[in-house]
Amino acid sequence: MDEAAQLRDFGAGTEANARITPVLLCGGAGMRLWPVSRADMPKQFAQLGSERTLFQETLLRVARETFEAPVLVTSARHRFLAAEQAGGIGAEPTVIVEPEPRNTAAAALAAAIWIARQDPDRLMLILPCDHHIPDADSFAETIAYGAMAARAGRIVTFGVTPTRPETGYGWLQPMPMPRRDGTLPLARFIEKPDAARALRMFKSDKFLWNMGVFLCSARTLVAAFTRHAPDYVAPVRAAIRRSRHDLGFLRLDEASFAGAGNESLDVAVMEKASNLSVLRFDGTWSDMGDWDAVGRVSGGAESEGTMAIDCQDTVLRADGTGIALVGIGLSNVIAVATPDAVLVADRSRAQDVRIAVAALREKGVSQADRAPRTLRPWGSYEVLTEGAGFKVKRITVLPGARLSLQSHDHRAEHWVLVAGEALVTNGGMESRLLPNQSTYIPAGQIHRLANPGSQPAILIEVQTGAYLGEDDIHRFSDDFAREAAE
Repeated sequence: MDEAAQLRDFGAGTEANARITPVLLCGGAGMRLWPVSRADMPKQFAQLGSERTLFQETLLRVARETFEAPVLVTSARHRFLAAEQAGGIGAEPTVIVEPEPRNTAAAALAAAIWIARQDPDRLMLILPCDHHIPDADSFAETIAYGAMAARAGRIVTFGVTPTRPETGYGWLQPMPMPRRDGTLPLARFIEKPDAARALRMFKSDKFLWNMGVFLCSARTLVAAFTRHAPDYVAPVRAAIRRSRHDLGFLRLDEASFAGAGNESLDVAVMEKASNLSVLRFDGTWSDMGDWDAVGRVSGGAESEGTMAIDCQDTVLRADGTGIALVGIGLSNVIAVATPDAVLVADRSRAQDVRIAVAALREKGVSQADRAPRTLRPWGSYEVLTEGAGFKVKRITVLPGARLSLQSHDHRAEHWVLVAGEALVTNGGMESRLLPNQSTYIPAGQIHRLANPGSQPAILIEVQTGAYLGEDDIHRFSDDFAREAAE
C-alpha cells in the first residue's frame, strides 16, 4: 500500500475523525455585490440565486457527524439576522457577538480562546460564510484528510487549482515535496495580483487559489497569535473573560475588545507563521466576491424579473417584487436593479463596484449602506416614500412578536393596519386593531405594537415631525435588549 493510501486509511480512523468545531466568520459588508449586498444586508445573508443564503449553505455544509455544533462570530448589527437564518434551517450555533466590527484576526482569536477554554486540543475549522461550494461531501473529505497534520500542530489551509488568471483572489505557493501527513508545506501567501502576475502564476501550474479556510487546534492558533501578533491576545482574552450571555448570544466585552487590532487573519498571523501546510480541494469553489463571480456560478441563466435578448456574457439581476429588467444586445455587462438602486457596469470592472459604494457614502447617499427592507428581530420595515417632515413605512410584525415599549421626542405616528391583527399600547390604553382600523401616536407618547395573532401583522405607518431619524427613540422595555438605533 502506498503512502497516500495509508494516509487515507488514517483519515478514517477514530482519532482523525474526532469531531471538528466549525467557526464561521460572519463579518464584512460585501461591497462588490452592491446594491443587493449592503452594510444592512451583507452578501452572506442575501439570496444569490438559491432558495438559501450563502450563510445557510455554509451551515448545512458542516451539518454532519464529523463536525460539532458551529461557532459564529458576527457583529452586534447582524446578530438577530444570523440567529434567525440559522434557526430557519434547524442549526443551533453558539453566536459570539463583536461589539464593534473588526477584521478576521480578532474574530478568529476570540473563537479560538472560547474553544480552548473547553478543550485546547479541539480542532477548529475557520470558514468564511459567503463562499459557494456545491460538493459538501468532497469538502468534508478534504477537511478530514487534513486532521492529522492539524493535530500535530500544523495550520492547514486549502487551495483550489486555478482555472483562469484571476486578480480578485489571493493565491498560495505550496512547496513541491509533500510531508508524511500528506500536506504540502506552504512557501508563501500572495495577495491579489495584478493581471500580468496572475497570468504568470496561472501558466506556471505551481500555484493555487487561496480559499481562506484554515484547520488547526485552538491551542495552535492561540500560540500563533502569541508569537506573531501578541498585541491581540490580552485584549481578546479579556473580552472573552468579561463577556456576558444576552438573549442566547455571547457578547464580548466592549472596552476590552476595543484594544484588539483590525487586521485580517492572513496578515496578522498566517503570512508570518512557519507551520502552515496546504491541501488541494478538487471540488468547485467560488468566493462569490463580485457580480462576475455570481455570473460564473449561475452560468448566465436568467433570474426572475429579467429577460436577456441577444445578450452575451452579461449578468442581469432584478432583486425585489415588481421589477422587470430587460437587456437587449448587451455584451460583457452587469446590470442589477433593486427597488431603490440600479448598477450598470462593464463586467471586466466588477471589482470596482466598491469604488462606487465609497463614492456614494462620501456623498451621504443612504442607498450605499441601507437596504430597502430593514430586518428587525420582531419582523421588518420598508420605507415607501419620504420627504420634508414625513416618512411612510410598511411594517411587518411576526406572529407572537412585539416592538419595544418606546416614545419619540420629535415625531408623531399614524398606524393603519392592513393585514393580521395588532395589540396597541397607546399611553395608558390598550386596544386591538383589525384590518382597516387605525390609531394615532402623538410625539412623546409611550407606545408599543404587538402581534398576538398567528399571521404576520402588516401596517402602514406615517411619521410626521421635524426629525425622523431612527435614533429618535427612548426604550423603556425591550424583549431584545437593543440600543436606541437598532
